[in-house]
Amino acid sequence: MPAPVIEAGHPVNLTATGNVGAAARDCTLLGFFVNSTNVGTLVLRVGGSGGTALGTITPAAGAFYRYPMACPGGLHATIGGTALDVTFLIVPGHA
Repeated sequence: MPAPVIEAGHPVNLTATGNVGAAARDCTLLGFFVNSTNVGTLVLRVGGSGGTALGTITPAAGAFYRYPMACPGGLHATIGGTALDVTFLIVPGHA
């Protein structure tokens, strides 16, 4: 019988634009939880602040978004709009 897959990540909370985890460090994003928002937007970039933008997300407060992806060179989040408090679940050092 195969072992179960356990998805567990390191939580990183952001309320302003910045790197999710260590700058320029590979990681895997499992997803993110929106703690609160007031018309906030989120732009994820793979490879740091100058990396490839994946589009603009307008998330709902209290929602978990499963967003599994490899992030070679790190993950950067641009938080726009009025306010957004989001917790990312990542696996550092793995992309």
